[in-house]
Amino acid sequence: MNLDAARQVADAVLFEGYLLYPYRSTAQKNQVRWQFGVLAPPGYARSAGESSFSHTELLVEAAADATVRVVVRFLHLETRTVEAAVGDGFVPVDSLAVDGEEVVTWTEGIERESPAEFALAQLLHREEAAPFGAPAHRHVEVLADATGSAVGRLVREREAVTGVVRAHAQRTPGPFSAIRLRIRVENIVAGVDPATDRDRALGRSFVSAHLLVAMERGRFISLLDPPEWARDEARACENVHTYPVLVDDGEGGDVVLSSPIILYDHPEIAPESAGNLFDGTEIDEILTLRTMALTDAEKRAARATDPRAAALVDRVDAMPAEWLERLHGAIRSVEPAARLPMGRDDGPPQPGSAPWWDPGRDASVSPETDVVRVGSAAVSRGSRVQLRPAVHRADAQDMFLDGRTATVEAVLVDVDDKQYLAVTLDDDPASELLQWHGRFLYFSPDEVQPL
Repeated sequence: MNLDAARQVADAVLFEGYLLYPYRSTAQKNQVRWQFGVLAPPGYARSAGESSFSHTELLVEAAADATVRVVVRFLHLETRTVEAAVGDGFVPVDSLAVDGEEVVTWTEGIERESPAEFALAQLLHREEAAPFGAPAHRHVEVLADATGSAVGRLVREREAVTGVVRAHAQRTPGPFSAIRLRIRVENIVAGVDPATDRDRALGRSFVSAHLLVAMERGRFISLLDPPEWARDEARACENVHTYPVLVDDGEGGDVVLSSPIILYDHPEIAPESAGNLFDGTEIDEILTLRTMALTDAEKRAARATDPRAAALVDRVDAMPAEWLERLHGAIRSVEPAARLPMGRDDGPPQPGSAPWWDPGRDASVSPETDVVRVGSAAVSRGSRVQLRPAVHRADAQDMFLDGRTATVEAVLVDVDDKQYLAVTLDDDPASELLQWHGRFLYFSPDEVQPL
């Protein structure tokens, strides 16, 4: 089971929002952390709006002797408390300067992996369970100055966390050989008071929890783009607090990443990215430039916050110019252009004329009156359509609009002569405001069904 490629993508999920720019413990947006994939103790979760479990359902085609391998990955929170030496004892403080270097109180995430293995033949007969977790831990580190005198100490503490992975399988009805595989991850920590402070409860939780699932002598069926024969079964799969997608295993097969973050099948880390910046849906160039612009004092504060923040700042400070340059845009795929974009010619634009990419340069383009054929229907401004986003091309958020009705506001043409429909949702109470601002949703003609 080669999980290297899957781990690389999963690490981006694991540390999603771990520490947000400007990477200082005092930054306002770093005061409320751990927003994704929290599996809390059941007693606390019921009263706090958190979940104590995740439920993944997958479709597989497999041999009778297939093996299911599951890796539960999560962050185990460790509280790092700074204590200053006062008299014969120590007193907790927010921060402490030791020979000019600041040490701050903070909560770090310790990476954990727990593997489990199940025989598919057994799962078809009964549910199997495998326990996992991490023990409690406490470590005290004395902080001494240049003279060797103890000026304080660091107290690192982790609480015990316990959970269980439950797996079950059943054959789907019909002539095909698909199997529905169910994997449930539960936090089973008992005795946590529902009124417990969230920060305390997180110490008994699995944070950023997600699964890597691999098959030996079997293969997964995509739930986002299943073959026609498996489409109904794929739609019937129920995934709660998680979203499974296929990830290349680097050897011509797939593993599944089931995480709380919505992704497409076969996600990859951009090769231009030099390392994790932690900020959600990060734009590496912008965050890198902004990190470079931090003052020396701000960088010292970031380095003092967390070892990962320190590594990030050091990496950015040492980044060669050619690495920064490669962040400045990338083309993933290029389709050869059969001709120049609409409205563009080989000669320079005349003074005062619209730029080549502006539809106003070509009088034949009229978004408010143009008509596009969808099947046998003519669609133009004012037409009502039902949205059917294409799986391979639609934004993940657009997929939630599947089946909704909308009104066409304009027919647009891009610089490659591709047509798009600008629409507003019929049941959106803000549609008139969006029309006034010119804020629309955009779909290709083949992603709508005329009404």
